[in-house]
Amino acid sequence: MNHSFLTFGAAVLAASTPMFVSTVCAAQAEPEKLVVPAFTAYSEPDPESIQFSESDGVTGWKDKSQSLSWFGFIKHTGRLTPSIELKLSSGSSSTLKLTIDGHSSTAEAAGSDVVSTVAFKPVAIKHAGYYKFCLEPVSKVGAVFGDIKALSLSGPAVAEAHFNLKERRNAASVHLIYPLPQDIKAQWFYNEVTVKTDPIWSYYMACGFRRGYFGIQVNSPTERRIIFSIWDSGNEAVDRTKVSADDRVTLLAKGEGVDAGSFGNEGTGGHSHMVYPWKTGDTYRFLVAVQPDGTHTTYSGYFYFPEKQQWGLIARFRAPKDGGYLNGLYSFNENFGGANGEKRRLAEFGNQWIKTDDGKWIELTNAKFSHDKTGRGDRLDYSSGVVNGRFYLSNGGFVANGVKYGDPMQRPAGSKPPTDIVLPNVTDHVR
Repeated sequence: MNHSFLTFGAAVLAASTPMFVSTVCAAQAEPEKLVVPAFTAYSEPDPESIQFSESDGVTGWKDKSQSLSWFGFIKHTGRLTPSIELKLSSGSSSTLKLTIDGHSSTAEAAGSDVVSTVAFKPVAIKHAGYYKFCLEPVSKVGAVFGDIKALSLSGPAVAEAHFNLKERRNAASVHLIYPLPQDIKAQWFYNEVTVKTDPIWSYYMACGFRRGYFGIQVNSPTERRIIFSIWDSGNEAVDRTKVSADDRVTLLAKGEGVDAGSFGNEGTGGHSHMVYPWKTGDTYRFLVAVQPDGTHTTYSGYFYFPEKQQWGLIARFRAPKDGGYLNGLYSFNENFGGANGEKRRLAEFGNQWIKTDDGKWIELTNAKFSHDKTGRGDRLDYSSGVVNGRFYLSNGGFVANGVKYGDPMQRPAGSKPPTDIVLPNVTDHVR
């Protein structure tokens, strides 16, 4: 289980104006030349077959079936001249092919034990947009096709081009924040999620709130999970063994087949997950219920199992230094493994409702868009809006629709409240 999303989720709730701006465009002193580090590329089809590092660039490229790809937004039309900076040992050589917007050219590299430049034919950029720069191996003499150091671009089309220049290759995390009416005591938070794309290392979080999160994740090519977790009190960010008993979340109950334990490294708390084969295109229902009790609040996460046609408990936690109702409600998409950060993650979130402490249902039809610090300048390929009466979030895939941090959006009202919910009776553990 990767908890990298915790930092981003918590940051959403602050709802402050982004202060971090990354310099990711071409240097202004030399607007017609841009050097894109090799470690920002992606290997396909196996994202982990080649080594990427900030110090060494791309190394270990031996497999002819693997290609390297960079992605960037080209703002201006005109000539663009590409080249690759690489290093080959003496006596080695390789032939490489670079494809840009359907135009390919090949070039040969000879080993010299120093970094050299391999030039490819210029291409004409005819429209602004995201472009893929795909480097493919043709042949080699020696152990590798080359240790790649950078993709270099020059020419008029490069002015103001935008590429991620950071070693972090994750797509930006993107969020929907659901404002609540003032003085509302929300005891239930209900949401539905339909996942449209499912690359590994994706987390689609349906019910986020000030104290925790609840959603579904793609952990490997063969494993998917339902995840429900609650943060401890206090300020410990890494090691839960350092959290005092007074600040620790306590597990009260968990559903059949659910694993429960602790997490750390990006906040600490109680974690639960269930391996479950959810599918793209299907709509899944989530419910978080709370019960304040003095200075504590009990948080319960329920998931509707369509094959059983019934609700089941994932886990129930008692959180100290709380005593409040649900607030800070949100959803998000996250790419928690950057090796395939070029893949698009798309999900729809719909039919959001809260139920107050006096039994009143209130439909949530408004949301605000947000993103993590990666979305402030390094990665701008995200989109959000309303489709088929539901909110959607998209991150990665180098697809953008111009949505900005804090942009409001509204889905149509009029759906029916989920009054058919019948929750299971679960006996809590002894506190």
